[in-house]
Amino acid sequence: MGNAAWRSETVGSLLRPHDLVASRTALMLGKGDPVELRNTEDLAILAAIHRQEEIGLDLLTDGEFRRFSFLGAVTDSVDGFTLGRKSNPDWFTPEGKVNPGQTAMLASGKLAAARRMAAREAGFLREHARKPYKITLPSPLVVAQSAWKAGVSDKHYPRMADLMWAAADLVRAEVDALAADGAPCIQIDNPGLAYYIDPALRDRARAAGIEVDIPLEDAVAADNRVLAGLPADKPVASLHVCRGNWSSSWLASGGYEPVAEQVFSMPRVNRFLLEFDTPRSGGFKPLGLMPKDKQVVLGLVSSKHGRLETKEALVKRIDEAASFVPLERLALSPQCGFATSVPGNLLSEDEQWAKLELVATVARFVWE
Repeated sequence: MGNAAWRSETVGSLLRPHDLVASRTALMLGKGDPVELRNTEDLAILAAIHRQEEIGLDLLTDGEFRRFSFLGAVTDSVDGFTLGRKSNPDWFTPEGKVNPGQTAMLASGKLAAARRMAAREAGFLREHARKPYKITLPSPLVVAQSAWKAGVSDKHYPRMADLMWAAADLVRAEVDALAADGAPCIQIDNPGLAYYIDPALRDRARAAGIEVDIPLEDAVAADNRVLAGLPADKPVASLHVCRGNWSSSWLASGGYEPVAEQVFSMPRVNRFLLEFDTPRSGGFKPLGLMPKDKQVVLGLVSSKHGRLETKEALVKRIDEAASFVPLERLALSPQCGFATSVPGNLLSEDEQWAKLELVATVARFVWE
């Protein structure tokens, strides 16, 4: 089972400080200095590490500050991607539908590793973090869902599944390297499972011309391939599942019932970070299928808005979840990261840190 002492954490990304956003934007516009960006990243990560330690989180991240988006670990280090346009299914906010019509890094050539995906991230955390840390990597499934486009990718990868398996081999190489580096925890982020949770999302994707025909068992097998080379005991392996997180909007609704049996039984995953912050995520009943050697990190605090949850409400929901998974195998986090990409969600840094401090405070109250 995952380290039971890790009762509190953030999922991965943090809101980027203004100077970091400015430095990265300048470089993207051809007006910046790579050395200046690297120095700005270092200072921002040091501050984020210190703040997480100060408020008492048990497992630290670098906020993904060296990436434009959570996919950057792959798209920034692998040859074969080019920037392009891609249709998207509708996203949702409390006010209604939005459709970003986002640009995306598309697989336009044969993928080949240009460099390590997270060597600098891991090395910096190893040097400076005074608590255990984790490195996040995108699932092969979500890489393929984001990067495959008919007429662009199919010369090298006729089906989206072909791209997924290619990404799986590349991500596995980085996972193996991180394990050799001594990383305490490696987390695979798989919001792509939302397509299996919500049939309406699959229908919207098909209407937008997006292929969604990879069977669930293949999607799970790709993540299993990524983790298959890890030693049995360490590092701790985590899997994060949510329903989409972009600029405080979401893609999907529904409980974990359609995926629980196959996903929760993944052999090398020690911990599952699961979204449960709203009724849109369903109830805790599917956790009854969680094997007894797995830990569940309950994503009960929303990263999508600045309204602060209450300690009492969080404790009550933890108690409800403990009806399905014993309390000693539970932990607490937000439901997702605060900044899937540089623009981030619609809350302030102060609101973000207040939420993370609440996570740490409630965790100490419940488990110490």
